Amino acid sequence: MPIISHPACVHPPDDTVICRFLDFPKFRDLFANEELYLRRTDLFKETDPNEALASDEYVRAARSLRRYDIHDEVTLNNDQAFSRQVSESYFINCWQLFEGETLEMWKTYGQGVAVLSRFGLLKSALAPMLDDILLGIVRYGEKDMTGYNLIQFLFTKRRYFEKERELRVVLTCYDPVAGMNRHFDENNFPHREPLDEINVLHPWVHPCKRRRIDLKGLVTGIRLSPWAQEEEHEEVKTWVKNKTFECPITHSELTSPLTPTLEELRRIGA
Repeated sequence: MPIISHPACVHPPDDTVICRFLDFPKFRDLFANEELYLRRTDLFKETDPNEALASDEYVRAARSLRRYDIHDEVTLNNDQAFSRQVSESYFINCWQLFEGETLEMWKTYGQGVAVLSRFGLLKSALAPMLDDILLGIVRYGEKDMTGYNLIQFLFTKRRYFEKERELRVVLTCYDPVAGMNRHFDENNFPHREPLDEINVLHPWVHPCKRRRIDLKGLVTGIRLSPWAQEEEHEEVKTWVKNKTFECPITHSELTSPLTPTLEELRRIGA
């Protein structure tokens, strides 16, 4: 199945360097199984409540809804809940357009390694899959967004996340009997989120998808975190050796006696 073309999915040049930050359990899983892990989109609301949703202000403007009008607010609830349930059909694998390391990215997403690749290699790894795949650069902010399109919402995040420079892989897998009405309560009132405790997802809707890839054809390098220990360096070398391919392993450019510890960074963030 070819990668699906969509106006919301903008591709960088094939030689663009990309990376994926991983902790050590995820790195071991990647090298042991040679599979991409894609998480169901609605589960990202744990860290971003607006994942795959337009802002309320944008929905009101696009749908000509009036704030505080009870009927329009119910319509807003219904629209946002519908978008959330559509997002249950999409599974995401996140990469970064690599322009240099930051301690913030290591603290938030890595603490282990960064796996390096190029956009063209990622496309080649995805092309043989049987699933419909969407692939593109995430936009930040709604200033230039027009229309009302759920794929566009899927590739748009709030400006707060702009530092992440995300490149998003989205696998599509619809529940064939989903009704998109799990947000209605016993009084037929539409809530803005699915009522999981009352109207549960079907058991065949999984929290993730895993897809086999050509690891050797995808990975061009591995970079260790600023806090990596020597035994972790040796473990990474062992994994690469066991896979019998050439892959440079380097220490983070931010490794220095002056680099704050992970605990210090977390205290600063708090």
